Amino acid sequence: MGFKSKRYKKESEQVTKEPVSMADAVEKVKLFKSVKFDQSIECVLHLGIDPKQADQMVRGSISLPHGIGKQKKVIAFCEDADIEAAKEAGAIEAGCDELIKKISDGWLDFDVAIASPKVMGKVGKLGRVLGPQGKMPSPKNGTVTADVITAVAEFAAGKVEFRNDAGGNVHTVVGRQSFETDKLIGNIEAFVSHIKKIKPAAAKGTYIKKASISATMSPGVTVSL
Repeated sequence: MGFKSKRYKKESEQVTKEPVSMADAVEKVKLFKSVKFDQSIECVLHLGIDPKQADQMVRGSISLPHGIGKQKKVIAFCEDADIEAAKEAGAIEAGCDELIKKISDGWLDFDVAIASPKVMGKVGKLGRVLGPQGKMPSPKNGTVTADVITAVAEFAAGKVEFRNDAGGNVHTVVGRQSFETDKLIGNIEAFVSHIKKIKPAAAKGTYIKKASISATMSPGVTVSL
């Protein structure tokens, strides 16, 4: 079991094992301010899916109603005609062959990669590099799209990606501690609602088994949905 600081243990003592209302959970997490930075708030949902089955995979992206309080570094794999527009929309790098070479040579200082279907044949060679990083463009999460410019603008502004892990959990950042309570609640409810809408047809039984929210360096609080 990983090391837990005295601060973390003290905060854990303030958390009940029983689920609490969304408002109470948010207020509790906002009180954990013993570190000197504005912590990100993450929502985690434990789903009743079999993560080993491809037809039960849960992944995608969502623009939360109140953003996440942080801009993302976005790059765009696109044709030459779209390079300037992609950069104006917020891409820190855009292009095709030169950008592919730059990444092949080891540059990975970005958060999200958007790609036009027209250049995916070339981008595919980066699968071994970007796949393990979780940065490979994919139609399933909206990062392979004919409308590269709009996608760049949305992800640069804070649109978030998600995919279930091997334990059947799906999680994403829903804001920061400095957010007003109602904005955090709005983002969390939007995320939960979206996950419900994309429930795999093959998933049986209880779909959302448990929900919790936590700050970057603080314990999680179980939420009653």
